[in-house]
Amino acid sequence: MADELHGVRRARVGIALVFAVHGAVTGTFATRIPWIQDHLDLGPGELGLALIAPAVGSFLAMPLAGRIVHRHGERTAVRALLMAWTLALALPALAPNLAVLWLALFVYGASAGMSDVAMNAQGVAVEERLGRSVMSGLHGMWCVGGLVASGFGVLAAHRGIDARVQFAVAAAVLTALAAAVTRPLLDVRPEPEQEAPPRFARPPRSALLIGLVGFCAVFAEGASMDWGGVYLRDVTGASAGTAAACYSAFAATMAAARLAGDTVVERLGPVRSVRLGGSVATVGGLLVVVSTGAWLAIPGFALIGIGIAVVVPLAFAAAGRSGGNASQAIAGVATVTYTSGLVAPAIVGGIAQATSLTVSFAVVTVLAAALIPSAGALRRRATADRAPARVPAHVD
Repeated sequence: MADELHGVRRARVGIALVFAVHGAVTGTFATRIPWIQDHLDLGPGELGLALIAPAVGSFLAMPLAGRIVHRHGERTAVRALLMAWTLALALPALAPNLAVLWLALFVYGASAGMSDVAMNAQGVAVEERLGRSVMSGLHGMWCVGGLVASGFGVLAAHRGIDARVQFAVAAAVLTALAAAVTRPLLDVRPEPEQEAPPRFARPPRSALLIGLVGFCAVFAEGASMDWGGVYLRDVTGASAGTAAACYSAFAATMAAARLAGDTVVERLGPVRSVRLGGSVATVGGLLVVVSTGAWLAIPGFALIGIGIAVVVPLAFAAAGRSGGNASQAIAGVATVTYTSGLVAPAIVGGIAQATSLTVSFAVVTVLAAALIPSAGALRRRATADRAPARVPAHVD
């Protein structure tokens, strides 16, 4: 039993590092979106069109993740899908035109979505075996990875380093890390009598309610990550280095909030935590909308990050414990929430093309405010009795 518990604890460290590597890919990409826009001479509408490609790829690929996990086991699935995601990072900067950029981002989004489902399924398995909440902390590690990577992105942007070089180096390093950090994961496999999920399964009804709660938070997250730097540059007149630093502020505050999130949720409960977070995010959105300089916009983005931090971890934890195939339920929630987040940048770009980026973030602020009344939908799932701690059948 001691060896088994030690294996679960090693798996918790491993999955935390998996989340960090996954976040590092996003952080690397997000800080150089202004470079890609300038390199291909894209307008707001064209950039928004390109940024819808990850949403399409993710939407089509996420339902496949449950099947892959069922067939190969969680450890193998997480390793293969995470490495596909890290390698896909190199593609967008190599695109010579909008059409190729769209295809590159389609592959980028597909690998992102499938790896996300697999690693969250592993996180739920670790949480169940430990018998206590860890999902918020795991998502906090995702933000830490994004923050560290964004720091390198800020430095690269400040020094004028070609994003093609930066992305190639980052992809090689992160792929090597992905292979290493997945070794201690739990080799969770389905019971022999458990039926494989269909290749393309619609999200279960239970996942839709949970996913709709996450919709508002993930929309705000996707919009802030992909358009925050552009907003600072175009609306507030910030420099390239300062614009890139916007993602760092967003990721730093979200990381801190998620790392503390398990303790906060235990004390306040999930509904009160989400309502408080929605209030904070709304204030942040208002600061962004009324800002005339980076000194006000960056704190606004930081408050958005704090406010939405715990919503997605709570949604995934609820989905994983909702019964049936955990990876399939998580895939359903992820399809609803993350597809909205990946579509958000395109919607923001379309609104900006028709009106302005300020109006786009006014819409983001309204969605953040919608978290306050909608938080009650998490009550039944989030307050359900926790599954008893279990020991996995295969722990190395």
